[in-house]
Amino acid sequence: MVPMSLIWVALIIAFCVAEGATVGLVSIWFALGAVGALIAALAGGGIVIQVVLFAAISLIAMALIRPLAAKVFRTRHEPTNADRVIGQEAVVLVPIDEVNGTGQVKVDGKIWTARPVGSEVIPEGTRVVIRSIEGVKVRVEPVTEPQTAAP
Repeated sequence: MVPMSLIWVALIIAFCVAEGATVGLVSIWFALGAVGALIAALAGGGIVIQVVLFAAISLIAMALIRPLAAKVFRTRHEPTNADRVIGQEAVVLVPIDEVNGTGQVKVDGKIWTARPVGSEVIPEGTRVVIRSIEGVKVRVEPVTEPQTAAP
């Protein structure tokens, strides 16, 4: 028969491997419980004591440490207001040319690096509409004036 201490060591290793393979805190609690049970096994405690310690330590560790760990590892999303420029009109400061990688526009008092939605070159002074944001660049296209009917 295999000594219980070897079983607890195997479980500690298995729980640690499982924890390492996952992104969140999933099985570390059980590894801590298995450490407690291993100590009880090495001290000569019976199987019932080992299992009770395993369960108790696992539950206590989960109840106490999980809320603290959740606070520490919580990713904070800082919302920005950059998306509010989408749909706004801007003025071309530096000619926009996808091939040469040039272009700047000014919108809402801020200067953005700009690229065209299509492949056309947009000259300086042109009014454009911002269609999307890609990283720190805005994708723009020239403002099309509404057609008026001839008298």
